[in-house]
Amino acid sequence: MSDNDDDRITVLAKEFTPAAMEYHRRAMGEQGYALAGPIVQQKFMMLDGPGEPKELFGGELYFAATFVHRDED
Repeated sequence: MSDNDDDRITVLAKEFTPAAMEYHRRAMGEQGYALAGPIVQQKFMMLDGPGEPKELFGGELYFAATFVHRDED
């Protein structure tokens, strides 16, 4: 991973369409981003040390769209 903090951006949405439209709404392509993979619904958990993970968002499922900054070689 490079030193650029904006290499990967993940957007969470309760519905598929807003997650998918974020690419166009924020003109991510013009900023050099591409969709990293499929937009999928998933549960998020947080680990805070060696203990058990805790559910985020009350265990509710969210669609996650991850955008990755393309290398401009």
